[in-house]
Amino acid sequence: MRRLNKKKALNFVKELDAFPKVPESYVETTASGGTVSVLAFTAMALLAFFEFFVYRDTWMKYEYEVDKDFTSKLRINIDITVAMRCQFVGADVLDLAETMVASDGLQYEPVVFDLSPQQRIWHRTLLLIQDRLREEHSLQDVLFKNVMKGAPTALPPREDDPTQPLNSCRIHGHLYVNKVAGNFHITVGKAIPHPRGHAHLAALVSHETYNFSHRIDHLSFGEEIPGILNPLDGTEKVSADHNQMFQYFITIVPTKLQTYKLSADTHQYSVTERERVINHAAGSHGVSGIFMKYDISSLMVKVTEQHMPLWQFLVRLCGIIGGIFSTTGMLHGLIGFCVDVVCCRFKLGVYKPKTMSVFDGHMNSLTPLLSENTEH
Repeated sequence: MRRLNKKKALNFVKELDAFPKVPESYVETTASGGTVSVLAFTAMALLAFFEFFVYRDTWMKYEYEVDKDFTSKLRINIDITVAMRCQFVGADVLDLAETMVASDGLQYEPVVFDLSPQQRIWHRTLLLIQDRLREEHSLQDVLFKNVMKGAPTALPPREDDPTQPLNSCRIHGHLYVNKVAGNFHITVGKAIPHPRGHAHLAALVSHETYNFSHRIDHLSFGEEIPGILNPLDGTEKVSADHNQMFQYFITIVPTKLQTYKLSADTHQYSVTERERVINHAAGSHGVSGIFMKYDISSLMVKVTEQHMPLWQFLVRLCGIIGGIFSTTGMLHGLIGFCVDVVCCRFKLGVYKPKTMSVFDGHMNSLTPLLSENTEH
């Protein structure tokens, strides 16, 4: 009796609760529900783990604007080896205004043109990286993000003492020029100033000694940054004739690099190469040597390293968790519905008798019109 009264009291309390409750069938523990829960939590953990790596990653943003800085000087970083003796060659710059730039910042060092075994391995590796950069342009972003961390791009020193004569010349150093188009060239004879331009003392050098085979170990513009590869780094040309001209047409693009490791004002460039043999009898005129004609773009590129903000990461994480919960719940219900239909265990329910009030002279009389259990 006491138990019955307690049950009635509980039912009465439940009826007084105005807020709907979750049906008891929703909290039943089933094997399929447990399996779905395990799969859902596993998927959430994996996606959250991968999302964390996306949050840690950075990307490069490129913006373009007009370069308004025309007063500053442009720095040219040079490291070129020419297969001629240092007393026979000279390097200088002549800009568009016919202004000869002094080459006091360049050093002439007698060396052997052939590389040592370790240097040759380094050179081949550099050429392979350059080939990949031409095919996969997105690798340039990797170089930008890893500046100051990569190995120096300069040619390493020789590990042996050469026995061959020092018949080549390494020209390395830097120059400061005006930010206008110009021509950096290496040709026969030392450069001397001239009222109408400049000239090279080449009369005392025999044509038989001309050999402009060269290797460009490094050529860059602006601030020199370790870890950045330039298009002409590692270029090696072998001259097939004594009187041969090598031309490089360079377009320089001012670049502001802003990463989490450094901030620098540097320059990128693209290059087009051309070479030909000087033969005046055949109509091929010119001067033997190495000519690098450069022009500066009026547009500047701003390269900025960006990172996903924390609030965006949290929003994406909440979207992953909520999406998986909703999707797995719908899939579980749909699969359960299909299984019930296929296994013939889905019950449509029982229709309750429908009654209609009919006025038959008595005010409270109700006559059933249709019942599912009516016997005929």
